[in-house]
Amino acid sequence: MFLKPQILFLTLVLATTTITAINPGSTLSVSSNQTWSSSPSATFSLGFVSVQPPTTPSSFIAAISYSGGAPVVWSAGNRATVDSGGSFQFLRSGALRLVNGSGAIVWDSGTANRDARSVTLEDSGNLVISNSTNGTLWSSFDHPTDTLLPSQNFSVGKTLTSENYSFTLLRNGNLTLKWNDSILFWNQGLNSSVNVSLDNPVLGLTSIGILQLSDAKLSASAIVAYSSDYAEGGNNILRVLKLDNDGNLRIYSTTRGSGIPTVRWAAVQDQCEVYAYCGNYGICSYNDSNPVCGCPSQNFEMVDPNDGRKGCRRKVSLDSCQGSATMLQLDHAQFLTYPPDSESQVFYIGISACRGNCLSGSDACFASTSLSDGTGQCYIKSVDFVSGYHNPALPSTSYVKVCPPLAPNPPPSLGETVRQKSSKVPAWVVVVVILGTLLGLIAFEGGLWMWCCRNNTKFGGLSAQYALLEYASGAPVQFSYKELQHATKGFKEKLGAGGFGAVYRGTLVNKTVVAVKQLEGIEQGEKQFRMEVATISSTHHLNLVRLIGFCSEGRHRLLVYEFMKNGSLDNFLFQTEEHSGKLLNWEYRYNIALGTARGITYLHEECRDCIVHCDIKPENILLDENYIAKVSDFGLAKLVNPKDHRHRTLTSVRGTRGYLAPEWLANLPITSKSDVYSYGMVLLEIVSGRRNFDVSEETNRKKFSIWAYEEFENGNISGILDKRLADQEVDMEQVKRAIQACFWCIHEQPSQRPTMSRVVQMLEGVAEIEKPPAPKSVMEGHASGTSTYLSSNASAFSTVGVSPLGLSSSSSFQTSGVSTLPSGRNTEKATSILLQSET
Repeated sequence: MFLKPQILFLTLVLATTTITAINPGSTLSVSSNQTWSSSPSATFSLGFVSVQPPTTPSSFIAAISYSGGAPVVWSAGNRATVDSGGSFQFLRSGALRLVNGSGAIVWDSGTANRDARSVTLEDSGNLVISNSTNGTLWSSFDHPTDTLLPSQNFSVGKTLTSENYSFTLLRNGNLTLKWNDSILFWNQGLNSSVNVSLDNPVLGLTSIGILQLSDAKLSASAIVAYSSDYAEGGNNILRVLKLDNDGNLRIYSTTRGSGIPTVRWAAVQDQCEVYAYCGNYGICSYNDSNPVCGCPSQNFEMVDPNDGRKGCRRKVSLDSCQGSATMLQLDHAQFLTYPPDSESQVFYIGISACRGNCLSGSDACFASTSLSDGTGQCYIKSVDFVSGYHNPALPSTSYVKVCPPLAPNPPPSLGETVRQKSSKVPAWVVVVVILGTLLGLIAFEGGLWMWCCRNNTKFGGLSAQYALLEYASGAPVQFSYKELQHATKGFKEKLGAGGFGAVYRGTLVNKTVVAVKQLEGIEQGEKQFRMEVATISSTHHLNLVRLIGFCSEGRHRLLVYEFMKNGSLDNFLFQTEEHSGKLLNWEYRYNIALGTARGITYLHEECRDCIVHCDIKPENILLDENYIAKVSDFGLAKLVNPKDHRHRTLTSVRGTRGYLAPEWLANLPITSKSDVYSYGMVLLEIVSGRRNFDVSEETNRKKFSIWAYEEFENGNISGILDKRLADQEVDMEQVKRAIQACFWCIHEQPSQRPTMSRVVQMLEGVAEIEKPPAPKSVMEGHASGTSTYLSSNASAFSTVGVSPLGLSSSSSFQTSGVSTLPSGRNTEKATSILLQSET
């Protein structure tokens, strides 16, 4: 992370002598050029440090520094400064004081008249004031400033502070970052698998770079974060947890003697999401990978032109234009709001109403943001402090109330700069020089390309360089293959693989972490591929994984998605050696089930064109950092090569064991009701924590859905529930609703299955649920070679639906607007292929 140089690095005043212990009556003055005390191994030293860049007059802080003078790990009064006449005094009364040249007390330890006998600096970096029995009266570890050292315990009630920002540990184990002690913009909780009520949590940073929480109720320390260089470098590296004055919490590593701290972890990955990073009305954006601050428009001016972080102010006060104010529109911008935020009001209204309500709100609104991510939320900023973030990938539009006329920021103009610098040169000379230069460059580059690159396939496509299409219209960002190679470090970190290809972790130049999917079997033309990608990217919903961009260069077809920190749902539901420690409580499970249903409802009923997912399963339900469910891989079935459709339908793309609707096997039309069946099987797994296709002695070797229904009939709902939840608080009414809903979803006849919107109502408890019918073992019927299902249920598919994705109209027939699979396929052969793939 890039910080302003004047607020991070400090230079230590050169020392001429070193005192290992400090006795009462001792004084260290700025002018003495002394290091007052060093730790036994000389790892840390206590003395005066000059603030950089130099101030006029010079100012200094009394600080504990690591080897070589950087970084500063503690300072008296949290970087309280004194002038060149200042001193650090250990009085005979036992008080440790920082005094200015005028004699004014800047900081005091509060240990006067408490039998204080000595001040020592330990090898751990802890400054200790001891009494006559060597008891500790005061220590710097108990009074941290902005830094936490290894072996230093950070408990509830302690605070790291840096300018307007603070970092605290809550009783429940949550780590929090606040601005101005009012806006909580980062709140990191424990993993859901740590389902205990903590007594007295303590945060600590190990010397090898692991940030962890300890508590008497935890069998082992809960790991919060790893530094990227953890366990490297041995004792020559100091790692510290530091709250910087840009509001971010970071782990730094410093090699002994280098004096150069390196960032190894940051709490807030996107610096622009730190509240008030750019001050009031400041808009944070990125210049390459660096966050930069600007003003919303020329209706504003910077408070300090030399420091954009101090924010902006209006050129004309709103009081000057009461009744005639207008709204300045900022595309792809968002004014930050972190709940609970008393300075904002949240409404669920459209974009026009979001603008109009703020404009008509008189003094009650200064700005507003309308989100286009499917939530329908509108933030109304009711306090005249606005922290903004602009990113071309943000699905939001913001408005600022200003006095007319509107004065948007103009784009940079090279020509204007040239004219200003050459005002004394005739205009025709400037024109000739510019045109001649451009023509010369074009000729040179064209010749170079013809000579070096015309036969090199590496240069077959032009680099997109993050050419941003009209995102507001639903078009995604286009990346070059080289850019995605760089972002994924050569496709090094594989997150998983599925029927459509492998997924890799990547980091874009603006530090956004993404998931990059390399598509396989995609042989569509360029135009068709872009059209399908545009359709996928135009779907915005809280419970859908957002498509950020794509790459289409020759045979390379890739999709770039937002990164889901907690991976897929199957990692939490099913016990394996790899994921044995992960467990979701019932509240999380129920919210995941409900969120997934809402996401599928959006695909089926709220999109312009109905999208049938075709592969609903736990692996395609991802969880973000707050364990909010997001459906992934929707719309991809339409990208599959139609020539390969039959094979991929029955194996990897359209057929996943245990989730396949019966109509797939019967060669009947595929509609949105096929997704409903798959969702029903997933819902049963969310309740039970077991794969629906697993059989065991516990289920009497029966298909799990059959056994679960028998238990439901016998009133044994708790028998179906995941046994790992037995000791937890569970809402059994919700469990019952979920079980009933899942049995309706897996009905053999699609016409009898509810729509996904109806499933949402069932789970929310706003719709009555009739007793579901008993499911039948469809697989048994097909395994015995019967074909009664096809004949008896053909009429069930005469409802209006959508065409099976990936089929051309020439290979299907139409029934009531529903495109179906070709009727000439051999059902028994198709079933055989499927059963083989499952085996």
